[in-house]
Amino acid sequence: MSNMKPRKQSGFSLYPFAALVGLEELQRALLLACVNPGIGGVLIRGEKGTAKSTGVRGLAELLPDIRVISGCAFGCDPEKPGQWCADCHSRQQPVTELRKVKLVNLPLNVSEDRLAGGIDFSAAVKSGKTAFLPGLMAEAHRGIIYIDEVNLLDDHIVDLILDTAASGWNVVEREGISIRHAASFTLIGTMNPEEGELRPQFLDRFGLCIEVQGCEDLEQRVELLKRRDEFDRNPASFCQRFADRSEQIRFRIKAAKKKLPTMRLPPTIRTFISELCLAKNVAGHRADLVLEQAAITTAALTGDNEVTMAHVRQVAPMVLLHRQRESQPPPLPEPPQNSGDGDDQAEENSVDNQNQSKHQEAGQEPGEGQQELPADSGQQQNEEAGEQSASSKKDHQHLGSEEKNQDQLFEIGTPFTIKKISTPKDRLARRGSGRRSRSRVALKQGRYSRAARHGMSGDIALDATIRAAAPFQVHRKGNLALNLIPDDFRYKIREKRIGNLLLFMVDASGSMGARGRMAASKGAVMSLLLDAYQKRDKVAMISFRGQKAVVNLPVTGSVEMAGKLLAEMKVGGRTPLAAGLVGTYEQLRNYLIREPAGRPIVIIITDGKANVSLGETKPVDEMLKIASAMAAEQRAKYIVVDTEEEGLLTFGLAGKMADALQADFFKITDLKARDLIHIVREKQ
Repeated sequence: MSNMKPRKQSGFSLYPFAALVGLEELQRALLLACVNPGIGGVLIRGEKGTAKSTGVRGLAELLPDIRVISGCAFGCDPEKPGQWCADCHSRQQPVTELRKVKLVNLPLNVSEDRLAGGIDFSAAVKSGKTAFLPGLMAEAHRGIIYIDEVNLLDDHIVDLILDTAASGWNVVEREGISIRHAASFTLIGTMNPEEGELRPQFLDRFGLCIEVQGCEDLEQRVELLKRRDEFDRNPASFCQRFADRSEQIRFRIKAAKKKLPTMRLPPTIRTFISELCLAKNVAGHRADLVLEQAAITTAALTGDNEVTMAHVRQVAPMVLLHRQRESQPPPLPEPPQNSGDGDDQAEENSVDNQNQSKHQEAGQEPGEGQQELPADSGQQQNEEAGEQSASSKKDHQHLGSEEKNQDQLFEIGTPFTIKKISTPKDRLARRGSGRRSRSRVALKQGRYSRAARHGMSGDIALDATIRAAAPFQVHRKGNLALNLIPDDFRYKIREKRIGNLLLFMVDASGSMGARGRMAASKGAVMSLLLDAYQKRDKVAMISFRGQKAVVNLPVTGSVEMAGKLLAEMKVGGRTPLAAGLVGTYEQLRNYLIREPAGRPIVIIITDGKANVSLGETKPVDEMLKIASAMAAEQRAKYIVVDTEEEGLLTFGLAGKMADALQADFFKITDLKARDLIHIVREKQ
């Protein structure tokens, strides 16, 4: 033990696993996953600078050696002939050797052929035969795949990992290659939740999940500083100081692996496990299976011969943290006390009398730092015959109550995790960054999706070029192993995710205060803003009330500012819907001038009861005319959510606006905040 040397990686000594401070839960979870790969790996969630990556890399030094077949590119297990590759099966008497367990660091920009394997171009050019070049999954067989910032991994790579992890086999069928080899590995991922969450399918694949936070104990923080300083000054001496502890951990891992097959699990413990999972309302049965394996492994690590309830309780938080669900949906926000909705009949009679002497309502001045979109002072009330006359009558009945309750401030409804929002792919090549919509890119970055005759100069698709030239090599003269002409060259078509603009147009008139509709709408908008932060989107927000529309937030990447302004948005006054549409279109036009290839999503939340116009035209007619003009901008996607309540008398004005906009239309009575996000996703 005294001669133990610190293991190095890429020229640097690794910080000892045993020297971590205040991360006992992290250490326990990693040891469980390494002793028993059947647990399914570990997801480590935590903020920046909490030693997530340091702990994972330090663990690799402690793992015992494994026996493999010498010269096998896939690390086949000599004791499992059923999982041998074709090369190992062809050997008469395979020779074995000991090898360190490999920790394969999976980069976020990894390609499919690098991960799963692909054609060996060097061998193909030299020999003229198709050969397979193993990928990272072959290298990680019987080892660990470590993904730092796993939540930023591209979806197509996630799908490939999920398929392989579920079956234990990597299957490659492309470029004239058909191969299948065993690929069983322990998956360890680290992530910062502020950067976005994992897909549910991928999240459930991790057996254990832990939350890592910085030490709050002063003595531990000081000790951490001392140890890090000592390690930076003399890594070899520091590692030697913790050599005995590291050897003890290594011995525990070996002993637990041997003890694992002999562990006893009483029937009462299985019943306890199932009852616990039912109480936490988990989906499916994976939680039960993982909790059972984790409890057995915990007992083996502690040297016990039988699993007890204490072992189950010790690991249950790790297993259930990312799987438990709310048994009931959260309650809807309570309506404000002064919403103007109590005693409707009596108030409406009073309002009717007030409205007979009221022809104009003063608009609310915009807040500090906000841009005002002026409306014409010669506005008319919607008191015309037919449909607009009926609409105006009902609006006037509510006008008095709205005036009484102007400048109401509603809290934001409870935010929630939203489903995927994206726009369909097209043939345009774009620049930019983000994590929402997949698009072709005009840069040498992103995923290589296919090859074409025309593309970015210098970004040659070597595989497609060789395939295009191969049939003609027999007829071409020269001493080159591969004779190429300009017509043979193929270029890479690349894809990556980019951000979108989410442009919110929110009705802040008095009618939105009824029955807490503004609180629910704010909750949906806040959820979209949180998703926009994670996806690196740009956002803009416009509200309209009184006699004008206000640009609460111009196009920006500051989602935090948008959330602050949303919380401060007040409700009251009339409905200048035309001004809101004009302001929205101006922001849309300015953005598309700067970003001609942009694909903005405009979300309009209103009841459609326009009663203030910009000119002499009737408010509703003016609103429909402006909406029809906006529909000509095909690059924008419009969604209209109607907040009008169902009753004996409804006007459906928001639906008519949606028709004019060629937008998707939904009634707010048919959806909750979560369904609003579902609409945005499904209708792209």
